[in-house]
Amino acid sequence: MRSLLPHIEALSLQQQVAQMVVVRASGYLFDHQIQYPVWEPTAAKLQRWIQDLGVGGVILLGGSAGELALRTHQLQSWAKIPLLIAADVEEGVGQRFAGATWFPPPMALAAVAQTSPDRAEHYAEQLGRTTAQEARAIGLNWVLAPIVDVNNNPDNPVINVRAFGETSALASQLITAFLHGAQQYPVLTAAKHFPGHGDTAVDSHLELPVLPHSLERLAQVEIPPFKAAIAAGVDAVMSAHLQIPALDPTAPATLSSRILTQELRQGLDFDGLIVTDALVMGAIANRYGANEAAVLAVEAGADILLMPLDPEGAIQTVCEAVESGRLAADRIQSSVERIWRAKYKVCAVVEDGSTSHDWETRPAIGVEAPTLTAQLAQPQTHVLVDNLLRDSMQIHCPENSRLTQARWSQQRRNLVIVDDVLACEGLGRQCPAIALPQTLGYQVQLVDRHTPAIALDPNALEFNGNWQPTLLQLFIRGNPFRGSAGLTQTAIDWFHYLVETDQLLALVLYGSPYVLDQFLPKLPADVPYMFTYGQMPQAQAIALEFLNRSPHDPNH
Repeated sequence: MRSLLPHIEALSLQQQVAQMVVVRASGYLFDHQIQYPVWEPTAAKLQRWIQDLGVGGVILLGGSAGELALRTHQLQSWAKIPLLIAADVEEGVGQRFAGATWFPPPMALAAVAQTSPDRAEHYAEQLGRTTAQEARAIGLNWVLAPIVDVNNNPDNPVINVRAFGETSALASQLITAFLHGAQQYPVLTAAKHFPGHGDTAVDSHLELPVLPHSLERLAQVEIPPFKAAIAAGVDAVMSAHLQIPALDPTAPATLSSRILTQELRQGLDFDGLIVTDALVMGAIANRYGANEAAVLAVEAGADILLMPLDPEGAIQTVCEAVESGRLAADRIQSSVERIWRAKYKVCAVVEDGSTSHDWETRPAIGVEAPTLTAQLAQPQTHVLVDNLLRDSMQIHCPENSRLTQARWSQQRRNLVIVDDVLACEGLGRQCPAIALPQTLGYQVQLVDRHTPAIALDPNALEFNGNWQPTLLQLFIRGNPFRGSAGLTQTAIDWFHYLVETDQLLALVLYGSPYVLDQFLPKLPADVPYMFTYGQMPQAQAIALEFLNRSPHDPNH
């Protein structure tokens, strides 16, 4: 049996630097399933990175939970040194990997806290516990959560409903509970994104945001949740790709020793892993280049280089920086020591004084192995998500709403508007948002930003005979790489058109409460509406229950 970890001194410089690199890969098993070929290597290249280069970890996206159990076992079997295997599962493992439990975004907990802080704290702890337990079940050992940013900017396109709250006090309370839940299982956690990405209106996946606040403001709002996370024992802190002139007038946080070393490592006395946000993101890659950014991040104090565009080039460039004297050799060793402590925590099983790799003691996937169905999406977690969705939703259904009026007895339309139909998780032919209205006589119409524009002229309605009572369903929340957290022009145009022509039967909004706030002043009093933070099928089913409670048949 292999020893858990070699002595750091036994590794070459190249091997040490490689341990600092976490590469992106597809969660699918086969090359023809790769969805992002620019970022996700083929199996042969990935195997070479793991076996020959000795990269320290992999971050996965795509595939089902069942596939991930096979995929993670495969990846670890290639590794001479156990891997950190991570995923962005802020909303539970089911957010990324079908079949596992999918929670609504963390801001749903903040909504519950407005009326029941204790209940919100309970939900946060259960979110952490369930996420960690299901992550372990499929071979993930690093949960890239919780979001620690305070989302106090409604126009934030990258944080938004991913945050646990709009105040530092509430965010601190809920992330502490999340961490206590996650710590019931041997997984790593990561507080994101230091020193605070909540008050930006620019998507760092595309450009470099600037946070212009003073040191006093940062100390009052942005920093306290990170202090709370560190006090609660968070394993890693992820940097933010943003410019903060009050802390560093020249370098973004990810590349700033003033921010990562002086503020985080020394000022907050954090001795865990400092991990960069993905280095392929536009805020860094477009300005500094793939390989130079890696060196700058290590100089700044990063231990983990997440998703460099060119892993081999990044490793080589960092090694050259050490050999030239630009970086000290002990700087690399100190990062590897932290990585070793983290790996020992989550990659080892100690029984009767012996230490082995976790996957070496796990039964092979097959008849004798514990079935994943007994470990994922259990009935109690389904009930937990159901309760959270109900406790955080908003519903307004007046007694004499348009759903109950006989004049709405004509053929109805179910108008579903999303940003991108092809990329909308949880939306398909059999999902409740489509199937349930169909059983009640609604004809579906799907619209997204790729749909050819049509003239929405209220004055022409009486001439073209297209008047239809319409259930309007909007799937709108902040999405990385879209650059916007709010309404698309298509959604705005349709909403105004339906209101002005008296066709709006009911409104259902999935995602962002900030969007709902824009609609309410113009929503007729007799139009019922439902808002839910979740966009998954479970949220859709709950949101549309009010349709069944209303007598659609005028003779009912």
